[in-house]
Amino acid sequence: MNEKESNNREWKKPRSSRNRDNRTSEGKRQPPENQSPKTYSKPKTRRLKGTEEIIQHKINMRRNRQSPPEPKYDGTTRLNKYISNAGICSRRDADKLIEAGAVSVNGVVVTTLGFKVKEGDVVSYGGEVLRSEPKRYFLLNKPKGYITTLDDPQERNTVMQLMQGCCRERIYPVGRLDKNTTGLLLFTNDGEMTKRLTHPSSNVYKIYQVETDKPVSYADMKQMVGGIELEDGPIAVDDIQYQGDGKDRRVVGVALHSGKNRIVRRIFEHFGYEVKKLDRTVFAGLTKKDLPRGRYRELTQQEINYLMMV
Repeated sequence: MNEKESNNREWKKPRSSRNRDNRTSEGKRQPPENQSPKTYSKPKTRRLKGTEEIIQHKINMRRNRQSPPEPKYDGTTRLNKYISNAGICSRRDADKLIEAGAVSVNGVVVTTLGFKVKEGDVVSYGGEVLRSEPKRYFLLNKPKGYITTLDDPQERNTVMQLMQGCCRERIYPVGRLDKNTTGLLLFTNDGEMTKRLTHPSSNVYKIYQVETDKPVSYADMKQMVGGIELEDGPIAVDDIQYQGDGKDRRVVGVALHSGKNRIVRRIFEHFGYEVKKLDRTVFAGLTKKDLPRGRYRELTQQEINYLMMV
């Protein structure tokens, strides 16, 4: 390259000089003259077609697994369930009655399994109109001074007064506790269960706490377990123990299966003891845990299932 060609070429500043000239006093780079500054925006994310629908479907499926939808009630009830709720028999046995033509709806015999009845329909079996209602089960911690009856002509306090407002169904007590006896009392509208729990052959297990007017001797306790003869036949307790540390021998715990009327009081009267306090603490496996005196609670499904097997 000769000297003339080199003089004719345009002279350019070094890159480092250009960069320094384009910076402000704070050291920030500024755009050259006649050039607008660049603007930066967040790049757009691309979604495949149908991605939103797939995600929403997965969310809905997860929700359905966590909380399954409740079945919709259409105002009808299967006929076999209606018969079972009326306390006649189980659903399986109700199907047999339907197939045999023993059930009628609104005066017409129904033999179709799976037939549904709606509100207002009249279901009859054996010449009687059935009332279907859900089974209810309640446990009361009965206080002293209430008699076990549905109604009293003398207008005394009854256990039904303590159960007011518990449910819309008509319930009744299972067995009895006398006026001065406290403790557990079961209420239900399940006729089959009531018959089973109160029948002498059921041998429902019960535990009582007994307080007498004088110390109970060990010899008398041993005789109670061995068996004694009362006016209505022989009777024996399953177990009897002093309560607590055993220092107060007037308080004992008694376990037995008999459902005879006033049986615990009559056993102790047979030995010359006067029962001052009598409290039923266990009935058919049910206890007074977290149930204050004078209050009631509804049984859990697990407790109901247990009573079904008693």
